[in-house]
Amino acid sequence: MTAERHLGRLRPAAARLARFTGRTLRGEWHAIVVDPVRQLARRGLSGLLLAFVAAFGVIFFHDIAQHPTGAMWVTRLGGVKADLPLWLSLLRTPVSLYVPALDLPVWAGITQLFLAFALAELTLGRYRTLAIAYATTLAGTLVARLMIAIGPGWSGLGLPAACGQVLDTGPSAAVVGLFTYLSVIRRAPVVFTLTGGSMVWESIAVPNLAGREHLIAVGSAVVLGLLHGRRARLRALGRSLLPTRTPGPSPTAPTAPTAPTAPTAPAASPVLPVTASATVPAPASPHPTSGRTPMTSLER
Repeated sequence: MTAERHLGRLRPAAARLARFTGRTLRGEWHAIVVDPVRQLARRGLSGLLLAFVAAFGVIFFHDIAQHPTGAMWVTRLGGVKADLPLWLSLLRTPVSLYVPALDLPVWAGITQLFLAFALAELTLGRYRTLAIAYATTLAGTLVARLMIAIGPGWSGLGLPAACGQVLDTGPSAAVVGLFTYLSVIRRAPVVFTLTGGSMVWESIAVPNLAGREHLIAVGSAVVLGLLHGRRARLRALGRSLLPTRTPGPSPTAPTAPTAPTAPTAPAASPVLPVTASATVPAPASPHPTSGRTPMTSLER
């Protein structure tokens, strides 16, 4: 009887959990797959412009880097290192998105790169996709420089100075950032687990510079996703935090004394013009023949 009672109590909980899981997976399927496919059917291949540019850019720089001269120019255009001046790193960061990473296979990452940019462009739009990809990549690059500047220690937060000479390139931080941002704003826990959870496991298994940057990209994407749609609230909060100035009484300038004015003559009454219609007509004669002149003898 005890086992049957426990089973009777667990069955409703398991049914509720199954219904919740089904609703979550169905909502995530519609948010991550169905809605972008509808946008693709409506917009056509123009909705995949960023995905094609990113994929072909990585392939292009990978082919150029196979030759010594091409590798030199790829490093000069998109090679980012922590020991470089900050202005030079910021100048090379946009190109570094298309330069393949050293420890990652190119052709295996092309599919993830194309899928991340395609889903993001169809869901977020072109300009927001570029902004999220660049912001997460830049956050990883800048925080990695800060960790190297701190040095080893600080409970594992800092990095040794040798990491400053490692080539920091590749679109992996942008890919992780886009997937994480989409999973936050679309409430997709499965995608978030596959992206953010995998980056956490990577940073624990292989504690290197790339793993740290991926974690920073995930964190920055989570923050940006939580701030999505709260622009009006942020503006109102910013206005409330700004000090308000109360206008004080403005000093009035002394007025100059006015000269006395001369008395004016009374205005003459206007004279109406006399027209022909104002004349009084003569009275008509009472008889019609009274206005005739008498005839003379010759006229008779």
